[in-house]
Amino acid sequence: MENEQIAEKIEKIHMESPDKGYRRINDDLRHDHSIHVNDKRVLRICRAKNIKSTIKYENRGCTRRAKNPQYIAENLLNRQFYADRPNEKWLTDVTEFKWYDGIVVHKIYLSAILDLCDRRIVAHVISDHNDNPLVYKTFDRAIKANPDAHPLFHSDRGFQYTNRIFHHKLEKAGMTQSMSRVAKCIDNGPMEGFWGILKRERYYGRRFTSKKELVAMIENYIRYYNSRRVQRNLGILTPMEKYAQYLAA
Repeated sequence: MENEQIAEKIEKIHMESPDKGYRRINDDLRHDHSIHVNDKRVLRICRAKNIKSTIKYENRGCTRRAKNPQYIAENLLNRQFYADRPNEKWLTDVTEFKWYDGIVVHKIYLSAILDLCDRRIVAHVISDHNDNPLVYKTFDRAIKANPDAHPLFHSDRGFQYTNRIFHHKLEKAGMTQSMSRVAKCIDNGPMEGFWGILKRERYYGRRFTSKKELVAMIENYIRYYNSRRVQRNLGILTPMEKYAQYLAA
């Protein structure tokens, strides 16, 4: 009888978010329903009910390496993907999305900044162009929302980040710049991981036929990710709950 009650909750979670596997379903059971059972039990129920998550597709990045970089920073982050407090370490990157007008393919680009302490998206901007203004605008939004932040700022070696103007913006904000090594995507692992999560859960397997629909999906997902999507490495909390917990402490 208890398994049937749990199965009912699991089926509801799966209907709302079919991308969730048994571990994330179990996290929701704990966070939203105060049901504390182990992963194996949830897995057995999922198998009995034939509940499966969506498949993860291969992620292809859109990083454009600078042909003549004006400034190269050392990899000061050095894969230390943790932080003791918010605004201590920020990661950033740009990724692309496609939408279709008949057989014509259009692209939009998402630039985002992620905080390593609570994994929240600090700021993001969507644009039709993968250019310097896209990155500058994202950075300006992050600074406006966090005027006292002076984090280590890590990125890959995309042309926007090796631009000397961008380096001056970081210096003016009192930040230290760090960059991944050449052809080492793992050096920016959590940021790449966020792109994979977003695309697996809301983008791959769908065909968007309007820019408005695609932009709305991205905006809604980032709000969902920050405020509703619990993460096990945050103690079954959402990024904003983790952030608020630190501020309260």
